Amino acid sequence: MILTVTLNAAIDKRYVVDGFQTGEVNRVRSCVCTAGGKGLNVSRVAAIAGARVTATGFVGGYAGRYIEAELKPLHVKSEFFRLEAESRSCINIWDERACRQTELLEPGFTVTAEEFDAFEARYRKLMDHAYVIALSGSVPKGLDGSAYKRLVKIGKEAGKRVILDTSGELLREGIKAGPTMVKPNIDEIRMLTGKACKSQEELIGAATEIYESGVELVAVSLGADGSLLACRSGIYRACVPKIEAVNTVGCGDSMIAGFALGISKGLTPEETLRRASAISAASALREETGFFLTEDMERLLPQITITKLR
Repeated sequence: MILTVTLNAAIDKRYVVDGFQTGEVNRVRSCVCTAGGKGLNVSRVAAIAGARVTATGFVGGYAGRYIEAELKPLHVKSEFFRLEAESRSCINIWDERACRQTELLEPGFTVTAEEFDAFEARYRKLMDHAYVIALSGSVPKGLDGSAYKRLVKIGKEAGKRVILDTSGELLREGIKAGPTMVKPNIDEIRMLTGKACKSQEELIGAATEIYESGVELVAVSLGADGSLLACRSGIYRACVPKIEAVNTVGCGDSMIAGFALGISKGLTPEETLRRASAISAASALREETGFFLTEDMERLLPQITITKLR
């Protein structure tokens, strides 16, 4: 079973407009709402791929009930810690004319130290049945940079494979607990290592530094240029085919789901990277966030090029 943790869950709303203008009335041509937050994107994609998934984190109010209801059709088991306050909404505005997106992210509710302690107790029970734990996204107000560090430490001490996908201080502190995997982008790996990372060799050096600090899998996201992976068996580069992307929001979460699946099935790092890259690319072809079609993934899979650099 894959356990996903979304501490700052949301309702994601994708607005499609024709010519977005600030300071003006904008007519929305279409709107799609989904249960959001990076961990829930991971949950949805992993479930579509056939994994047993349990989702936990914090939800609250009417929006929280909507988030939980959205998981039922995919048979994702909901084990959220409920609060009285309302869960947040996050809006993605896609301008069809300019082919550009704008995001508005609400801060959400505040979590107290006592509430986080209570959640931690639930987390300990849930992870007993999990092989892989995916910790994703931001955290609510009230929690500091040590939140994921605590959860990674608990998971690792229990012998679980723990994926950490976050940013800033949460990532810097979380890595100190030795997660199984991280997936920084170029800005994040610069923050972690202090390296400029202006060339592939510098990126390899930065990823290797994080790997040698105790992280087994370091996947560096390069957007449309694919990704790098540093691991025990070497350094790999994944290149993806050019596609007509419809929605790139959540593609990184889809890649995390692919890695969680690969780890849970005992696939090699090379095969895991290939499948994760195909799932991520397939998700970019869909308007829905954190969603893909199996036939798209299978069509793209043989087009993913994996090169061992060293």
